[in-house]
Amino acid sequence: MYKQIEIIAEVKTMSPFGYSTEKSWDELFTMAIEVGDIISIHTDARWGGSFELLEKARSLTDKPILAKGIHKDDADIEKALELGADWVLVVGRVPQNHADKCLIEPLTLAELAMIPENLRAVWNVRDLKDGSLKQETFTQARSIFPGWLCQASHLKTIDDIQEGANAVLVGTNLDTFVESLKDN
Repeated sequence: MYKQIEIIAEVKTMSPFGYSTEKSWDELFTMAIEVGDIISIHTDARWGGSFELLEKARSLTDKPILAKGIHKDDADIEKALELGADWVLVVGRVPQNHADKCLIEPLTLAELAMIPENLRAVWNVRDLKDGSLKQETFTQARSIFPGWLCQASHLKTIDDIQEGANAVLVGTNLDTFVESLKDN
């Protein structure tokens, strides 16, 4: 936790937008355990993840785990919870089942405005279609959504945390973010 802001530390070895790391999954997992209040494990192969890695992570830690992926249907949510996830990221929809166990990532500010305030939301400044930056900012998202809101993408250090974030999800730059925590 950093100044009452939860840190969701992501274990990500690659992305469909050109990112890849020389660090192994195990090295990233160790780093995530060091600083994460919640450990984010990808279930989507495009980000170097799988449900098997979620199961592996559960066997290695008692910390809360976020199953990170698109999770297009509620069966994916069920599977992630059965394999030990405490939370499941769902993109572009509010699920019918287990919405209280999901972090909802809308694709637009209009979608964000439709999410019930009692649910947890993630504002990702990265456009998942092509990896570019969205025009809409976290500040705009915060002004629309009064509930629990996580800031995601393009966080390199603690200086990138925006006012009003209840949590931050850090992946690509996990190593520099960890160093900034040590320096503080």
